Amino acid sequence: MSVDQKWAILPHVVDVIVVGAGIAGLTAARELTAAGKRVALVDQEGPNDLGGQAFWSLGGLFLVNTPEQRRLRVHDSFDLAWNDWQGSAQFDRLDDQDGWAVRWARAYVEWAAGEKRAWLHERGITLTPTVGWAERGDLRADGHGNSVPRFHVAWGTGTGVVEPFAAEAHEAAARGLLTFHHRHRVDELVISGGVATGVRGALLAPDDRPRGEKTSRDEVGTFELEAQAVIVTTGGIGANHDLVRQYWPERLGTPPREMVTGVPAYVDGRMLDIAADAGARLVNRDRMWHYTEGLQNWNPIWPGHGIRILPGPSSMWFDALGRRLPDPCLPGYDTLGTLKHLRTTPDLVEHDHSWFVLTQKILEKEFALSGSEQNPDITNRDRKGIVRERVLGKGAPAPVEAFKQHGADFVVASTLEELVDRMNALTDAPLLDAAVLRRQIEARDLQMANPFSKDSQVQGIRNARRFLGDRLIRVAAPHRILDPAAGPLIGVRLHVLTRKTLGGIQTDLDSRVLGADGKPIEGLYAAGEVAGFGGGGVHGYNALEGTFLGNCLFSGRAAGRAAAAAVG
Repeated sequence: MSVDQKWAILPHVVDVIVVGAGIAGLTAARELTAAGKRVALVDQEGPNDLGGQAFWSLGGLFLVNTPEQRRLRVHDSFDLAWNDWQGSAQFDRLDDQDGWAVRWARAYVEWAAGEKRAWLHERGITLTPTVGWAERGDLRADGHGNSVPRFHVAWGTGTGVVEPFAAEAHEAAARGLLTFHHRHRVDELVISGGVATGVRGALLAPDDRPRGEKTSRDEVGTFELEAQAVIVTTGGIGANHDLVRQYWPERLGTPPREMVTGVPAYVDGRMLDIAADAGARLVNRDRMWHYTEGLQNWNPIWPGHGIRILPGPSSMWFDALGRRLPDPCLPGYDTLGTLKHLRTTPDLVEHDHSWFVLTQKILEKEFALSGSEQNPDITNRDRKGIVRERVLGKGAPAPVEAFKQHGADFVVASTLEELVDRMNALTDAPLLDAAVLRRQIEARDLQMANPFSKDSQVQGIRNARRFLGDRLIRVAAPHRILDPAAGPLIGVRLHVLTRKTLGGIQTDLDSRVLGADGKPIEGLYAAGEVAGFGGGGVHGYNALEGTFLGNCLFSGRAAGRAAAAAVG
């Protein structure tokens, strides 16, 4: 189709339209073409962005009772994982907005404890031998958090997860079963007689900028495409700070004035309201997932590009005024609990940042960065490189060292007083007092003399090192922050980083979109983040990590299979 066409009605030559070429859309398309159905894959971005946000992810996958866990002497089970999920989700709208979400949640945990690992292997997706202990929780057995390590990382990171599905899409296109409609922005879902029959939208000018960079929205025409069914898989709102602030929940206080952005610009949330205009029911829009350990990327790809620190448990965490954060606001424990504390404490609301204070020894062992591009050894499946750099190597991993050298949020000093001076230089006013920080750090350091402690963070460090995976590559040997042999000292300014939408289009277990009356809209499906990863909010209020990518796969698979069974 030439770009100078002002209107195009594409003939009814496909069975199903998939709107969104991210991992949920690719998974749905794979299920459809495997069933012999003809698919139109429609996306506002160009071919460089096939795979969407998942390409940039670390490739973390929530799995339960795996060989990888058992080799590391981790005892996991469906019952333990389901207890953790319910304690984290805190579903409290069971008669309404959470009605389908809780059913999706149980189905997903059953999949994660059952077929998921084998299904991934069938796609050629294998796992690194270590298992991460992400989101350790709020320190209650029946509360939020993972009781055991469950964060499995795919070889190839998110890039490796996307790869087989993208390859299958290209193979299906070569067989004539799939057509790519890049730079087609959907502006309307067409509903005829209560049935979804197609999409309409704008043709965008070609734009071959590299993957992840912001592309133009110059319109060169319009289009309409018809089919027997439509699957919406267009992601969330993380790059649209106006929508983030609009739906920011009162329970999390006041949204920051300044945030960094953890997703490319195309994660704009447009299709949520477009789906609502077509009759879809949107639920749990006040549930969202943003990180408090965000950094300004010194080498950005998209606007406001932020990177998340995946912290080990040893850095000391201070608020903008230099006070140590209270339990359970510890590194790697309770993401939204920490966000709530920082955004609801009255004298912190005017400040958009917090601080890590750590040593070079902690940086080298514990700092990891989110994203495929920040983990080239895993992305490139360089097994020898991982052992050489992460297990046997001296110094920090190269991407971490690059942030330390070039990042706007890092300061380094040999003394605490010098460090605080440099930390104060990064803010509009000098908010930190070196004497106040010293008292708190020295009190913590006194707890290191024994293998037991009354300090919860020190207890957590020692608990983590009882897990072999953490002891080998993720948790530094316990030491005093002010020990010169562990230095230099490092201060890291942390920002709120936008990331995931936990609510969205309500769907049943076949990913059918539900209308305001609670009944399915015939021919209309939704999957991935736009559907709250399934049911309009599979995570409830909190996530256990490794559950975003996996739920895109799970809900995309469900949508593709259901649509394939429904169309002629």
